[in-house]
Amino acid sequence: MIRVAAVGDIHMGPDSAGMLRPAYDTLSDCADLLLLAGDLTRHGTPEEARVVADEMAGLPVPVVAVLGNHDHHGERPEEVTAILRDAGVRVLEGEGTVLDIDGTRVGVAGTKGFGGGFAGRCGSEFGEPLMKEFVRYTRRCADGLHRSLTDLAQRGCDVRVALTHFSPVPDTLAGEPPEIYPFLGSYLLAEAVDTAGADLAVHGHAHAGTEHGATGGGIRVRNVAQPVIRRAFGVYHLHSRAEHGDERAAG
Repeated sequence: MIRVAAVGDIHMGPDSAGMLRPAYDTLSDCADLLLLAGDLTRHGTPEEARVVADEMAGLPVPVVAVLGNHDHHGERPEEVTAILRDAGVRVLEGEGTVLDIDGTRVGVAGTKGFGGGFAGRCGSEFGEPLMKEFVRYTRRCADGLHRSLTDLAQRGCDVRVALTHFSPVPDTLAGEPPEIYPFLGSYLLAEAVDTAGADLAVHGHAHAGTEHGATGGGIRVRNVAQPVIRRAFGVYHLHSRAEHGDERAAG
């Protein structure tokens, strides 16, 4: 059984340095890896990224992350990524990583994702160039997620997790105003997860949303935005395919 700790939307800045570290230092007691579902900073500045990096450096479990829209706000995502990677965080965008956890190959595929809405009420590649590019950007993110998950399957991963910032399903947005759903996620991400396959999908972004949801194909989705889970991280248990078990939430 693999224990996946996950949280998003921690929005760290200089005044929050050290606040989460005591909880993260306990990870080895309850988790095998930590997933960060974006919006790690407030404005995407290198100064804020260094605060996050200090919080994550030397943790007792591997850390895998994607960036969120806040991490892009300062228009320096490459610098934010480099600072986090220097601290040992595996930052993903349209790619995957494989972790060997006590002989179990755990694959994580990650992308920030983007908006666009959900089946029946979604944007399309029609009309003005800006609208077309909005949806095409989401599609590129979803295509990268699909390729990464497929590659992880081909690499023989026993467990696969899809990590995004934007939501793949409307279920976990319940509590948010319906008018902003198109800006909180896209069905294209869920299509990628369902067609390529995964054991769990994790996202953030929807602060007023709901923790539990599922894709149309029955893959469990968890909104781990910190304002939703109201703790330093949530822990989710995953059985490898060899164990023929189901994912369940813990805690």
